[in-house]
Amino acid sequence: MLAVLWQGIPYQMAVEQVPRPQVQQANDALVRVTTAAICGTDLHTYHGVYGSPNAPWVMGHEAVGVITELGDGVTAHSVGESMGPLDVSAYGLGSSYGEFGGTQAEYVRVPFADESLIPIPANVSANGTLPNENDYLFVSDIFATAWQGVTWSGMEAGDTVAIFGAGPVGLLAAYSAILRGASRVYSVDHEASRLQLAASIGATPVNFVESDPVEAIMAAEPNGVTRTIDCVGFEAVDRQLQHSETTVLDNMIAVTARQGGISTLGVFDSPTNSSGTPRGGTINATLPFPIADFFNKGLSWRTGGVDPKAIAPELVSLIATGRARPNFIVSSEIGIEEAPEYYGRFDRHEETKVVIKFP
Repeated sequence: MLAVLWQGIPYQMAVEQVPRPQVQQANDALVRVTTAAICGTDLHTYHGVYGSPNAPWVMGHEAVGVITELGDGVTAHSVGESMGPLDVSAYGLGSSYGEFGGTQAEYVRVPFADESLIPIPANVSANGTLPNENDYLFVSDIFATAWQGVTWSGMEAGDTVAIFGAGPVGLLAAYSAILRGASRVYSVDHEASRLQLAASIGATPVNFVESDPVEAIMAAEPNGVTRTIDCVGFEAVDRQLQHSETTVLDNMIAVTARQGGISTLGVFDSPTNSSGTPRGGTINATLPFPIADFFNKGLSWRTGGVDPKAIAPELVSLIATGRARPNFIVSSEIGIEEAPEYYGRFDRHEETKVVIKFP
């Protein structure tokens, strides 16, 4: 089968023929992928700073598809059903994260299928429109991640929120906060197209190159915002667009009001140089932290990886009933052969979100 392959060469992906996965255990499912996506996390691998120490591996952890084969122990699903694999941490980052390959491929093996797959409903929503498959695609990672980041920040209806990063996760975090009743949402980035998209869903754009984001937000919110969310992580840049891992965290603590909440969704890791992470040594394992400001404001902070399985049923219901349409972030739909080109386009911020369609 065709798959997108990371071979350990920074800023380069390949599309190669690899062996098709097989059902190996009684609780396995084999899913024929119909739609997959390129994620911001994939770009960390593309840059050579994230993943397993041994390359190559098949990329991708966002997908929906159709079950083509089941192990004898699977009882909750049937061949022919449309599904989304939801065990994000197991896919697309090499053997250290699981032996299950990646989802940017024609087929994917899903272990523990009864727990790791969620059905995609075929019904027409209450407002008479049929959800796009892309809407459900994002339940398998970035919509669930964004939604959980809002929860982790402690946001309640009426709160003000600042979201740093207007990539796919940042845009969906803004979208989630608005759906959940935030009174104002600030979207901080430097890419005009992404900020325009944030404005289109009701967020207030803040271009951190054109103005200091702390000053801009504090001018509108003299006491600070109630909640802040980091959707960038360890490859953040400063106002000169130079790599600066502490910039976002410093800005978040500066703009968050007393007793406010912070959450971090952007990836932080401490890789070393290896064939799978050849530039891992460019990332610091520890960072300076403004503990005095954090302490004196009485802030709370939660971070870590998100398990979409716990959140997926709620999001599927929102999509099925027409309340949520996260598909608005998609800028291009491509065939798998175009993936190497579009990794580059995505990395250069020429795309907001790229999805791969399979025949």
